[in-house]
Amino acid sequence: MKRDKKLKIAQIAPLWVSIPPEKYGGIERIVYYLCEELVRRGHKVTLFASGDSKTKAKLVSVYPRALKKDNIPWTDPFWNLENLSVAFHSANQFDIVHSHLDLWTLFFQELTKTPVVHTFHNPLYTSSITAPERLPTRLKMFQIHRNTTLGCFISKSQRKLCPVKFPHNWVVYNGIDLSQYKFYPQGDEYFAWIARIDPYKGIENAILAAEKAGVKLLLAGRLDKSRRDYFKTKIKPHLGRKIKYVGELSQEELPEFYGRAKAILYPIEWHEPFGLIMTEAMACGTPVIAFDRGSVSEVIKDKKTGFVVPMLDKKGKKNINGIVKAIHKIETIKREDCRKWVEKKFTYQKMTDRYEEVYYKAIEIKKKIL
Repeated sequence: MKRDKKLKIAQIAPLWVSIPPEKYGGIERIVYYLCEELVRRGHKVTLFASGDSKTKAKLVSVYPRALKKDNIPWTDPFWNLENLSVAFHSANQFDIVHSHLDLWTLFFQELTKTPVVHTFHNPLYTSSITAPERLPTRLKMFQIHRNTTLGCFISKSQRKLCPVKFPHNWVVYNGIDLSQYKFYPQGDEYFAWIARIDPYKGIENAILAAEKAGVKLLLAGRLDKSRRDYFKTKIKPHLGRKIKYVGELSQEELPEFYGRAKAILYPIEWHEPFGLIMTEAMACGTPVIAFDRGSVSEVIKDKKTGFVVPMLDKKGKKNINGIVKAIHKIETIKREDCRKWVEKKFTYQKMTDRYEEVYYKAIEIKKKIL
C-alpha cells in the first residue's frame, strides 16, 4: 500500500471515560488527539467510544455516556466487550483497526483479515506475580496470541520489562497538544505533585521531601472512594500552611497549576509506562524531579529538563534525600529547555506521524502472516 494513501481507520476506546476526558483520563486524551489529527490529515476515522464523546471522527456508541457516570466499575468488562463486538462486526470495512482496550481485543483480532494494532497503555509486567515460574492469566493470553498481535508500547522501558516478546512491535511515545499548555518563564514559590491519589504514585514521598526541604507543596489529583481512608490517615495529617490539597483539576486549570510551580515532584514507586504529567509540566516550562522508574529517564532529560533520581540510596533505603537535593538545585534548570524538549519529542503531531508509519507497516505485515 502506498504510504500517501488515506486510510479508513477504526479507533476503539475504553468506555469508562468520554473522549476527550472532562478531567482525569490519560488514555482518553491520547485517543482524542490521535483521532482529531488523523481526521485533519484526511483519513476517514470512526471512533467507537461513549455517546457523550466529542470528535470530528464518525462516532459509534453502544452506551450513551461514560460508564463512570453510571458508577459502572473498572472491573466490569461487559459494555467494553459489546463495544469491541460492534467494532469487529464492521472490521472488514476498514484498512486498520486500532484498539486501546488491552486484553479483550485479543479474542477478536483473529476474526478479521483487517490488521489490528494494539496500544499497550497499561503495564505488561510480572512485578505482581506471586509465582514467578508461571505467567498470570492476562499475560498468558498475550503469550498465546503474540504471533498475531501488532503491538505498540508507549516507552522503551515498557517494552523491556514485558515478559511477552511480540514478533511485531513498535514504540510510540504519547504526545500532547502544546497549544493547550502556555509557557511560564518563571514559577512561583511552590512545588507541586499531581496524579491520582495512590501510594505507588509517590504522594507520601513528595510530602516527606517537601517537609525535609522546607518548601511549599500543592497536591492535586482525583481521590477515589477506595482511597478516602488512605487519604484521611496518611495524607490529611500533613496538610497545613505549607502543604495543601487542591482537589482534582480540569484541563483548563492544569496549565496554570503546572506553570506556576517551581517544579513537579514525581517520586513514583512503580514502572509507569509513560507519564503524561511530566510532558504537560515541561511544556509549561516546569521541570520535573522524579524517581528513576519506568519511562522517567526517557521522558525527562536529566539535569536539563529536571532531575532523574535513583529510587534507592547507597544503603538501599528510599532516596528522599536525593529528591531534597534536587529541590535545592532546581534553579539550575532553564525553563525554556523544558518547553523545547517537549516540542522536539512529545507533541501529538509527532505521535501521529509515528502511528501512521505503524499503520502502513501493519498492513504489509498482515498480508504476509495471513
